[in-house]
Amino acid sequence: MRSVFYISDHTGITTDKLGTALLGKFPNVEFRKESFPFADTPAKISQALLKVKNRFFVEGKKPIIISSVLNPELRQLLVVDYAESLDFFEAFLGRLEHALECEATLDSSRSAHGIGNEENYNHRIDAIHFSLENDDGVSCKHYDDADIVIVGVSRVGKTPTSIYLAVNYGVKVANYPLAETDLRSDCLPKALIPYQLKLFGLSIESERLHNIRSHRLPNTKYSQLNTCINEIQAAERMMNNCGIPYLNTSHKSIEEISVAMMQLVKLKRQF
Repeated sequence: MRSVFYISDHTGITTDKLGTALLGKFPNVEFRKESFPFADTPAKISQALLKVKNRFFVEGKKPIIISSVLNPELRQLLVVDYAESLDFFEAFLGRLEHALECEATLDSSRSAHGIGNEENYNHRIDAIHFSLENDDGVSCKHYDDADIVIVGVSRVGKTPTSIYLAVNYGVKVANYPLAETDLRSDCLPKALIPYQLKLFGLSIESERLHNIRSHRLPNTKYSQLNTCINEIQAAERMMNNCGIPYLNTSHKSIEEISVAMMQLVKLKRQF
């Protein structure tokens, strides 16, 4: 077990993502993670470091600090002898300044996770609202405004993918669950026919779907393996028959699914 501390002078979202990507390369090591967002003063940095130091004394191993702190004076405070400190700004800013032949700004208002450009912020919020309002086939009346409509059987990952695309790319996503009545035919449900060119399907391995549904509604027809097999086969027949591109989500994260989808249908980030 190794302790890892994510320290950031803003939300820490980027630090967490980059750190998780790095730590993921060491699958045989178990990590204990703790986050300290908005550590933007010496006092807040000191509070975080106190926990790091205590963890070092308790565990006898140097904790790992993964940070993204823009202010160089605050960054320097994170260099301590009782922890291994990795800072993304420290690693790359100097090289970028050299390559671009100019100094980096310390203006935190241009942070990747600040509101920044109000128009972009509003676009992101609109996309999130759209995805929530058009989740799970509640209504098809706004599909004309959708950038993409995700289809698939229940519990295949439509909703989390929709929200992720809205939050991270500003894409307006609707999603439509293929119900038992829809799967009786290899043709599209009537409600989806006008939007065929916007459709993208998600599929999954039957065993994986069986496990997911069994956790949600165990010992029901809905979660039975045969039900899962039949629904997946019917959904894939429909998508193949109608020329709808689709992706198997069984061994992919939401991030991987979203990026693959953006590339396959050539969607562009909207902010």
